[in-house]
Amino acid sequence: MAIYRERCKLGEVKPIKLYTYSKCSTCRKAVKWLEAQVVAYEEHPIRETPPKPSELKTMLKAYHGELKKLFNTSGGDYREQKLGLKLPTMSDQDAIALLAENGNLVKRPFVLGEGVALVGFSEAIWQNKIHRITR
Repeated sequence: MAIYRERCKLGEVKPIKLYTYSKCSTCRKAVKWLEAQVVAYEEHPIRETPPKPSELKTMLKAYHGELKKLFNTSGGDYREQKLGLKLPTMSDQDAIALLAENGNLVKRPFVLGEGVALVGFSEAIWQNKIHRITR
């Protein structure tokens, strides 16, 4: 892992891009895990700077077109907008536009890097996917 971080410093590889919300305990666990694993990352506040449409499309592809996987379904904004009812009939384009406008709607943490696209934090999944790209 230390070699990966050095390669990032030298510009040979890019650090992973990590979107988080500071008050999210799951995001804090993810950051702590990345630090313990010595994984280079760039952290971005998801509410102030939501993922770009191109990043959301990449994530959607990684989750085989399952739009719901990209949404923070337990959030207040999701419930207030009644997205549980609207999402099944919403186009990918409309859903991506909505997520790109409102970072509160995006499931977090949201991670993108060369060869990795993850939403949410599961240590076992991250161990498998992130270790694969950092070796």
